[in-house]
Amino acid sequence: MTECRLVLARAAVDAASRIGAARAAHLALIGPMAAAGELLAGVPLQDAAGQYQGSLMLLRPEALERYLEAEPFRQEGVWQSHAVHVFRLAPLPWRPLPAEPAPEQLTHTIAIAWDGRDEAAPARRLAAREAHFARVEPAARAGLLALGGAILDAPGGRMVGSVAITAHPSVAAAQGWWAEDPYLRQDVWREVSWHATRFAPLPYRPLPGAG
Repeated sequence: MTECRLVLARAAVDAASRIGAARAAHLALIGPMAAAGELLAGVPLQDAAGQYQGSLMLLRPEALERYLEAEPFRQEGVWQSHAVHVFRLAPLPWRPLPAEPAPEQLTHTIAIAWDGRDEAAPARRLAAREAHFARVEPAARAGLLALGGAILDAPGGRMVGSVAITAHPSVAAAQGWWAEDPYLRQDVWREVSWHATRFAPLPYRPLPGAG
């Protein structure tokens, strides 16, 4: 299983007035990183109206510091803050990420989920994990689940949350689909934030585990 670094960035209050000037430089940075396999995925966090709320970037560990130092969204104040998490990509039969020109409408939904903080949380995740994977494996094969995996508390550490991107054009549709998942039905995920998104046409390499 592939360990990466997950960057979750929160937009500045005035991000809408700054992002246009920084977008071209942002894409010029991440395009070559995607082609080199250093950037596994990068998407905006948006609300239902398409307003920018932040960014989700998934990188190889060795590329993280170089990326953060060069990221125009960070340099130009598009981001108010960011957090870095250890992330383990799930070993699923991933399909290639969308490479078509970015559509005008929102196409995907991001779930950022945190497990409970109680002592029984790891056991609940372990008990639900097999049934969860039985459900998401065909979703990944069909392209409904575009990307997903576990947030860890340290390199090689304990699973404390999840990130998943699904091909649901609305948050409501994604919430309805995830409501049937063992991680929600069996109280693994206690806090979930939902974001709309769409993929930019970057030259991504196949995700590790792609079938």
